[in-house]
Amino acid sequence: MSTHHQELPKQIDFRVTRRLFAKRSALVLGLGSIAASGCLDELGLAEDLPARSDFDDLYTLEVDNAIRSGLGLLLRNQNSDGSFSSNDHGRNVGVCSLIGLALLSRGVRSGIGRAGEGLQKIGQYVLAASQESGFLTVSGATSHGPMYEHGFATLFLAELHGTDPDLDVRPRLSAAVDLIVRSQNNQGGWRYDPRPTDADLSVTVCQVMALRAARNAGVGVAKETIDRAVDYIRRSQNPDGGFMYQRSGGQSRFPLTAAAVVALYNAGIYDSSEIDAAIKYLQENFAACSSLQRETFFYYAHYYSVQAFWHRGGDQWKQWYLRLRRILLQLKTDKQGWFDFHSSEYGTAMACLILNMPRTVLPIFQR
Repeated sequence: MSTHHQELPKQIDFRVTRRLFAKRSALVLGLGSIAASGCLDELGLAEDLPARSDFDDLYTLEVDNAIRSGLGLLLRNQNSDGSFSSNDHGRNVGVCSLIGLALLSRGVRSGIGRAGEGLQKIGQYVLAASQESGFLTVSGATSHGPMYEHGFATLFLAELHGTDPDLDVRPRLSAAVDLIVRSQNNQGGWRYDPRPTDADLSVTVCQVMALRAARNAGVGVAKETIDRAVDYIRRSQNPDGGFMYQRSGGQSRFPLTAAAVVALYNAGIYDSSEIDAAIKYLQENFAACSSLQRETFFYYAHYYSVQAFWHRGGDQWKQWYLRLRRILLQLKTDKQGWFDFHSSEYGTAMACLILNMPRTVLPIFQR
């Protein structure tokens, strides 16, 4: 099957945006006089989950309160070791890392206040999961692919790096990056296990995002590793603009297309015919991924789609976010979180990350 393919740019511009954490926090800690919900006040979390006052037509008071109550729910369900209470994915380091990213994205500072203590515990839990090989995984925890866990955990550690002097992140972050590099197969991709044998687009994008974040944090990543990964991604595109799961062939899928666009943007490819075609595919196929169903991978799809359109900018971004905002606010449960077929922790963390996109302070999510 033919694919969209163009020559790679000679230089991969990662637009390194390392920032001191104090500078990140200063962007979001303009604490307004917004009252938190009762459940947050009861736990003393209201002051620890920064409120905002710079609302606009995208980021509203309703969005602000939804994110804060969702994060409060997650923190209430945290175990003493930093993991979470769900029997399904509560101990999965990937899910725990997504919760950590949601807290960081909100402006929570590791170790400061009750929310910051919760964030620090997540960091300790993920760091404790580091194996001698550099692999980030917890034995016996529910998993749908260990390299997914490893990729999201590496991404989280890269964003956490340098923000908390009590956490010695760098050695284990470097080891995690080395494992990713060693696990890349001869096509340029990655698969479920840390072995350079097979590859699929979804796991590959997860590793590319982790490597880009690590690069931002000052951990060296060879250009050749990224070039080969980008080549794998570009060769996974179908003629209709969408992306397939594996290079052996297959139909285009909305979640994979969104993920591929984000990976290309983060690899420094901003203006290209394959991105234009993929964006068009996403716009034309939104209805297929507009509801929470097991087969749509809803949160995964829109974790990436919101980033894709954030990079796109302009009216396309605004219209996309408004559609997602309406759906996510309607999906919010009576318990102030978000249901998912895997676990409420996963659904709530992803919903918070998506809704917070207009106000995120994480370098990995910035243009």
